[in-house]
Amino acid sequence: MKPLITTLFAASLVLLRAESPPKPNFVIILGEGHGWSSTSVQMDDAVPSSKSGVTRTPNMEQLAKDGMRFANFYAASPRCTPSRVALVTGKSPAQLHMTFVGEGKKDSSDVSNRKILAPVASMELAASETTIAEFLKPAGYATAHFGKWHMGRVSPDQHGYDENDGPNNNGGPDNVANPHPKQLYSMTERSMDFMTRQVKAAKPFCLQLSHYASRQGGDASPESLAKVKAWGGSLSERELAEAAADMDLDIAFGMLLKKIDDLGIAKNTYVIFTTDHGTPGKNSPLTGGKGTVSEGGLRVPLIIRGPGIQAGACSHVRTIGEDLFPTIAALAKVAGPLPKGVEGGSFADVLAGGGKGTVKRPREEFVVHFPHYDKDAIGPASAILLGNYKLIRAYETGALQLYDISKDPGERTDLAEKMPDKTKELNQRLTEYLTVIDAQVPNSNPAYDPSKPTQERRGGKRKEGK
Repeated sequence: MKPLITTLFAASLVLLRAESPPKPNFVIILGEGHGWSSTSVQMDDAVPSSKSGVTRTPNMEQLAKDGMRFANFYAASPRCTPSRVALVTGKSPAQLHMTFVGEGKKDSSDVSNRKILAPVASMELAASETTIAEFLKPAGYATAHFGKWHMGRVSPDQHGYDENDGPNNNGGPDNVANPHPKQLYSMTERSMDFMTRQVKAAKPFCLQLSHYASRQGGDASPESLAKVKAWGGSLSERELAEAAADMDLDIAFGMLLKKIDDLGIAKNTYVIFTTDHGTPGKNSPLTGGKGTVSEGGLRVPLIIRGPGIQAGACSHVRTIGEDLFPTIAALAKVAGPLPKGVEGGSFADVLAGGGKGTVKRPREEFVVHFPHYDKDAIGPASAILLGNYKLIRAYETGALQLYDISKDPGERTDLAEKMPDKTKELNQRLTEYLTVIDAQVPNSNPAYDPSKPTQERRGGKRKEGK
């Protein structure tokens, strides 16, 4: 009798294995410097101006039709290095002490005209941090990263990415002024080859493609530039160049989507598109851009297609860059706890619920800590979002700005004086958060010379509260 029971038990296990769904694949496409309204996808179904009137990105539009858009997705920082480390670790740049960019720049060449001293940020992702690639590998995933790494000079293979093209920065593997569009197409080819081999080996994979700059200085292929010029109209030279560069980006995007279809894995593959921060300069209808904690520097596209996601849905649930790690972990059904210190929360239930639901994070508020001189006239700043309200703290002056971003996403009306209690509450929460995670904060500058003029940041003259 025992042999019969053993045989039946073994047969049941085989049947269960055969019926178990395969682990999903993940393809993460990270754009560079494309803001909320930088593509032709309307990111908010209630805001017609949340898409570009210049750029045409039909493949991204198709992804949105097949998947879900997030109208209120925030990058973890208005700069690339901190935003990228948050995406792959689920931790804020403030906690990681990686709040600025590894471009060899200093906050100021002459600190005597700065009222405060910005902290020295780390430029290397610590080996002790667990990336999403390292988290998925024990579950049988193949991992790869191609394109702009910009999280230090240590190779991505030391952070769990089995296949990669090195710790590239803005110059790409050839260290040139504009890797776009050459590297755009070559990294897409490498990605398609990687996917093909994993499908052949019946191995689930997590692939990230991190694009190089394709706006404001990025090159475009002659073919795309000719097509954009053929549109006619009254586009400026700058608009022509940006639209052509984005056309290349969209073409490569389409190549990748077609390969996923051709491999027969579309129904079991999550395709995630987002960007690292807002566009340099203007991000109408939002205020500010790259290098500022205003909405234009932080609110960026997020589009996801995959199993169980309602086609054409638009979610208004606030999601953040740190959420992608725990969300992917949940979708992959990886057993065990998340790494200690992860600040994001999973929005897998939002994806399965047609865009409705909540995201449970260790802390209710969302903080962007950017204590550096960069592109904003108010200088080093932090922002905290809680419910409908957003508070901005300027470290040079100590000034506080308060906005109801549910009604005023353009941050035109400062409510700090009208709502002192809410301003005080959010300011206290901000201080508490920065203290708990041991964030680096600016200090007073003993070398400050008030007789010297303050250097103007490239962001222009933005008055506090405007």
